[in-house]
Amino acid sequence: MAAFKKILIANRGEIALRILRACEAMDIRTVAAHSTIDRNLKHVGMADESVCIGPAPPAQSYLNVPALIAAMEVTDAEAVHPGYGFLAENADFAERVEESGFVFIGPRAETIRLMGDKVSAINAMRQAGVPCVPGSNGPLDDDDRRSARIADEIGYPVLVKAAAGGGGRGMRVVEDPDQLLRAVNLTRQEARSAFGDDTLYMEKYLTNPRHIEIQVLADSHGNAIHLGERDCSMQRRHQKVIEEAPAPGISADERERVGRICTDACRRIGYLGAGTFEFLYEDGEFYFIEMNTRIQVEHPVTECVTGVDLIREQIRIAAGESLSLTQDEIRIQGHAVECRINAEDPEKFLPRPGEVEAFHAPGGPGIRVDSHVYDGYRIPPNYDSMIGKLIAHAESREAAMARMRVALDEMVLRGVVTNIALHQRLLRDSGFLAGGSNIHYLEKMLGR
Repeated sequence: MAAFKKILIANRGEIALRILRACEAMDIRTVAAHSTIDRNLKHVGMADESVCIGPAPPAQSYLNVPALIAAMEVTDAEAVHPGYGFLAENADFAERVEESGFVFIGPRAETIRLMGDKVSAINAMRQAGVPCVPGSNGPLDDDDRRSARIADEIGYPVLVKAAAGGGGRGMRVVEDPDQLLRAVNLTRQEARSAFGDDTLYMEKYLTNPRHIEIQVLADSHGNAIHLGERDCSMQRRHQKVIEEAPAPGISADERERVGRICTDACRRIGYLGAGTFEFLYEDGEFYFIEMNTRIQVEHPVTECVTGVDLIREQIRIAAGESLSLTQDEIRIQGHAVECRINAEDPEKFLPRPGEVEAFHAPGGPGIRVDSHVYDGYRIPPNYDSMIGKLIAHAESREAAMARMRVALDEMVLRGVVTNIALHQRLLRDSGFLAGGSNIHYLEKMLGR
């Protein structure tokens, strides 16, 4: 298949701008699909064409499948890039796109379904030889005695999780048998309400794990490569705050071992495109928890240390081309760290929309800013609070952290409340700077 001539961008904000820049570099025309409140977004003004797909509420615009299909039809777009969030991991959307004669820039619908359900994903990964957290090896049923027996076999503490959950919702830690049945019932009710699916499973709760993820690329010609790992352990309520690559303390041998496991699994399930295997890492062991079948928010740190344009590779793969690199050509160079800049209350972490009175992006060697905001831009209340990503790359982790401290101090965002002060605090915290902190570190630090 020849390279695409026109791509519709079915997203907003910084990721939409990132996709547009990749398309322009590949000489591909772009269509910006936007809601009424987003008509002044930077990428909308820069795109070759723009189409309003509905009012501000996501259900009526960015999640409106018929409107997006119609936008592709009226603009003669050949493919759609979903970015992350919204419909990026929606198998029904991917299927509708293909049935309508367009190309979905991402995995096949059946792969998204397989990996989107945590029970089927874990089963598939077990069959592919990927190490998983000890668990129920399938959904829990209504037999309370069976659930209690499974928990006893796994060993407390255990984690009760919704198969369709995500973003930290639909999960409960159970410390002892007396709490189990109540936790199962509450999580089932929450899952039914939040996700329309009350399927639950159970797994061992690791007490001091790190969150390590492996970036992969796979094409339709049987090629699959990994681009090393990222450490995403700095989290609050299961939401990532800072990411870095490579992960402190992970050896080259460990990287190669887990990377090979992931690429073998890609070939086994017929994976297509960019994807991320997420693991909990404890005592030298990797335990698979889920796979994200899309580009990640934190993809820039991998791009910095490998020099690979992941969006470009996504587009090339969707167009039927082979990977532009082999595994032997991937080199991890230096260290990169990313801070997510959110318009939110720094104490309560609640979104704080408003107008950006002044915005100054920091610069200098090794500094990258992915953001869609500008002087006078009004942050709407309808979407995620992330308004940008600040990335620093240097020859070592220590040097990257030093560059990030300078960049954070230089960054100006007046008129709105942000979490920049939290990042400044973390980048001067001795525990974080030592490297290798677990996923509970940030919340404990904030508690102190």
